[in-house]
Amino acid sequence: MNVIYHCVGGTHSSAIAAAIHLGILPKDRKPDKTEILSIPYFDTLTKKGQGKIIFRGKDSSNNNVFTLSRQFVPQLVLPAINDTWGLAGGRQEDLLLIDTMPSVNLLMKIGGFSSRRLSFTSFGRPIVTQGTIKAYKDILKIVEDTCKSINKN
Repeated sequence: MNVIYHCVGGTHSSAIAAAIHLGILPKDRKPDKTEILSIPYFDTLTKKGQGKIIFRGKDSSNNNVFTLSRQFVPQLVLPAINDTWGLAGGRQEDLLLIDTMPSVNLLMKIGGFSSRRLSFTSFGRPIVTQGTIKAYKDILKIVEDTCKSINKN
């Protein structure tokens, strides 16, 4: 199975989802800011990485976990990924595209925009980190639902 967690920037909600999925972040409690900031791909993606499917690791069941910055055009990017997957011979049931945007809160939007778009990292990163901790249960739920879906197949 190939799981692609995607969001606008590919560096906050999708990065945290991938880290939870891979067992890097806890499932039984909210992490603190140090744990969030220890994820090497949290709040670090640059324009060069946008639109790229980035391998983050293999989970305990040997599934591939990726993240994607799909910006504000999921209606274009996601069908293109599905079509390309099919053209390459992949079975649709072996690809999961998981939208993490439903978990994103206002703090994450403000902090992420400030840090990544405006390059005000010292201002934005603490805000997006705090927002991520607040949204953690929602992100965790997305990952748990994803893992249940994988285990059904």
